[in-house]
Amino acid sequence: MSNNERPNQLFRNLNAKIASIPMILTAVVVFVGGTAWTVLYSFTNSKLLPRLNFVGLDQYHRLWSTSRWLVSIENLLIYGAISLVFSLVIGFLLAALLDQKIRFEDTFRTIFLYPFALSFIVTGLVWQWLLNPDFGVQRVVRDLGWTSFSFDPLYNSSIVIYGISIAALWQGTGLIMCLMLAGLRGIDEDIWKAARVDGIPAWKTYLFIIIPMMRPVFITTLVIIAAGIVKVYDLVVAQTSGGPGIASEVPAKYVYDYMFFAQNLGQGFAASTMMLLSVVIVIVPWAYLEFGGKKHG
Repeated sequence: MSNNERPNQLFRNLNAKIASIPMILTAVVVFVGGTAWTVLYSFTNSKLLPRLNFVGLDQYHRLWSTSRWLVSIENLLIYGAISLVFSLVIGFLLAALLDQKIRFEDTFRTIFLYPFALSFIVTGLVWQWLLNPDFGVQRVVRDLGWTSFSFDPLYNSSIVIYGISIAALWQGTGLIMCLMLAGLRGIDEDIWKAARVDGIPAWKTYLFIIIPMMRPVFITTLVIIAAGIVKVYDLVVAQTSGGPGIASEVPAKYVYDYMFFAQNLGQGFAASTMMLLSVVIVIVPWAYLEFGGKKHG
C-alpha cells in the first residue's frame, strides 16, 4: 500500500512543480552560478574584461590595505547600527501608539508610510536640500534669530554618515512601523485583559509578554533591515557621492566604482565577495540557532 502511495505523492501538484522549474533554474543559474563566478574571478587580475589569470589572494591583500575600503567598512558598521537600533525602536513605538485605536489612525499610518514609496534617489536629493547649510534647516533656523546654530552633517567629514542615516530612517521607519503594527494586531485581546486584571503595567506587558510573542515579526524585520544595510548605495550617491573626499564611502559604492569606473573587475569582485562573506557570517549562525537548535532540542 505504501509503495502505491509514493508515486502519487511524487506526482502530486505536478502542474505547480512544472511551473516552478523556470524559477528554480533562474535561481540556480543566475544567483548560485553568478555568485560562484564572482568568487572565482576575485582570485584573478581581471581588468576591463574577465580573464582566468589567477593571482591568489593579491586582490584581497590590496583590498584590505586600501584606506577607502576600510572607511567604507567603518561607515557600514555605523550606518548599520543606527539603522538597526533606531528603526526598530522608533518603528515599534509608533506601532504601539497607533495600536491604541487613536482617531485618524489611517491618516497617520499613511503619513508615516509615505516616505517608503519614494526611491532612495528622491529621498537622498530631498535630504541633501534639507541639510544644505545655505538654504536648508540651518538657514531657516538662523533666519529665525538663532545665528549661531550649525547643522551641516553632509559637509562635515566626521559626521557625514549620520546625516545619511537620518534620511534612511525617515524613509524606512514607516515600513517597520507597519510590520510591527501587524504583529501587535495579531496578539489576542485576552492577553491584554489578563495583564490588566493582574495589574501589570503596560510597559512590562510589552517588554515581557508582547515582544517575545512577536519574535517571528522581529526576525522578518531584522532580515529586511539587514538587506537594506548591506546594499545601501543610491542614498549615498544622491546625497554626497561618497564625499567629502571618501568620508561617506560604502562597500556597494566601492564595488560599483571599481567595476565600472576604474575598470578593475578583479578588485570589484574581491570587494563583492567580502560583502557576501559578511552576510554569510551573519546568516549561518542565525539559521543554525533558528532551525538547527529546534531539531536538537
